[in-house]
Amino acid sequence: MIELQGLRKSFDGKEVLKGIDAKFQPGKINMIIGSSGSGKTVTLKCMVGLFEPEAGDILYAGKSVVGLHIKQKKKIRQEIGMLFQSAALFDSMTVAENVAFPLRMFTSKSEAEIKERVQFCLHRVELDKAGEKLPSEISGGMQKRVGIARAIALDIKYLYCDEPNSGLDPVTSLVIDHLIKEITQEFNITTVVNTHDMNSIFEVGDNVLYLYQGRKLWEGHPEEIMTADVPELKDFIFASPLIRNAYQQQLKNQ
Repeated sequence: MIELQGLRKSFDGKEVLKGIDAKFQPGKINMIIGSSGSGKTVTLKCMVGLFEPEAGDILYAGKSVVGLHIKQKKKIRQEIGMLFQSAALFDSMTVAENVAFPLRMFTSKSEAEIKERVQFCLHRVELDKAGEKLPSEISGGMQKRVGIARAIALDIKYLYCDEPNSGLDPVTSLVIDHLIKEITQEFNITTVVNTHDMNSIFEVGDNVLYLYQGRKLWEGHPEEIMTADVPELKDFIFASPLIRNAYQQQLKNQ
């Protein structure tokens, strides 16, 4: 589990995070939503360790990671996987080399052990035959799957996903959503997803944290969103005509 306690972060005297409290459970897809400038990305970067908060605490399995020495942070980061918005693969490396990269950087595994782990990870995302291809030779959806394979290469406990469906068509987005869900449950990973994709929230989300101007305004299950008595959240959700029309139709049918 990951827990945020009164998390605060400022830039140039402007407070961006204003006392965020939240809990992210293992084996669950924990969504963070909010409009641009709400603090989603800053929250994620604080949790990963890229930003140091001015106040508050971040607990991994009950242990604080704020203010740790770089060597201690490195140990925690070996338990963290990242799926970036653009997949962020190395263009000059093959798919297999991309997945092997964190293993070579953070472990002392032999080449035989690395090869075995890479094969396992590629098999898990159904890319057994793509190992020798370059990222430019595969589709955007396949690149995201390679990103997932690389993220789980270190046998992680925590997975962070930043807009995992960005640039993907609706069908491929569902494939990525369900793959993340399956891996989260299979390995009991604490998964945190930054997203604007309402389809993802309702399709695979287990818990949703809504941020507004650096504050937590709501937290709960996706099924509770539509009836939440939070005007800012309603404005955010129903900004999509598709969601608004579907909800209105649902009310008519009741």
